[in-house]
Amino acid sequence: MQAFFDYIPFVVKGLWITVLLALASGAGMLLVGMLLATVGRARSRKLKQFVSWYTSFFRSVPELIVILLLYFGGSLLIRDVYLFFGSTEPPVISPFIAGVAALSLCYGAFASETLRGAFAGISDGDKDAGKALGMSRSLRLRRIVWPQVWRLALPGLGNLFLVLLKDTALVSVISLNELMRQTQIVVSLTQLPFTCYLVAAGLYLALTSLTGAGLRHIERRALRGYA
Repeated sequence: MQAFFDYIPFVVKGLWITVLLALASGAGMLLVGMLLATVGRARSRKLKQFVSWYTSFFRSVPELIVILLLYFGGSLLIRDVYLFFGSTEPPVISPFIAGVAALSLCYGAFASETLRGAFAGISDGDKDAGKALGMSRSLRLRRIVWPQVWRLALPGLGNLFLVLLKDTALVSVISLNELMRQTQIVVSLTQLPFTCYLVAAGLYLALTSLTGAGLRHIERRALRGYA
């Protein structure tokens, strides 16, 4: 056991990287989800078909495969492009950037569906009231539609973020030194797999519990004034 305690700072460093990865991927998830939800409401049939294809693809393909494709496939693509233009020192995709991109793309597809459902839950009366007041379409979206969309979508988006937080462990396969990867290294050094993975499980539990409590607090504040 003492051998494991000697590596606690090593594990805590991985926990910090996990938090950063989750926050960056969560922000990316929201951006992708908002963009897809907005484009999906466009009048263009091609744009709607693109959104439908995108969400179907990323909701069907495992996140692990997307991470591997972006990290290894992206590195090969960048290398080939640089070699084509005569450069012999192409940049390398960092595991952190690949992980953020993959999780953002995958969970952005789920977030767009959550936001689309929230859009459908807004009454036509609220939109008509904005029109009667002479508001433009963009102003109605900012002042009437999106505030209600966020309130309706918040529980679903919160659940998505909790799942995303756990799935940051998948990025360990491309050697990002987050919590899972650091734990695996400690296991190989101490030969204490049960203890190490149990501590990692406890850290993930604590992290998701604190995040869940914070999200519930935000939801309660968002629902103030509503029945």
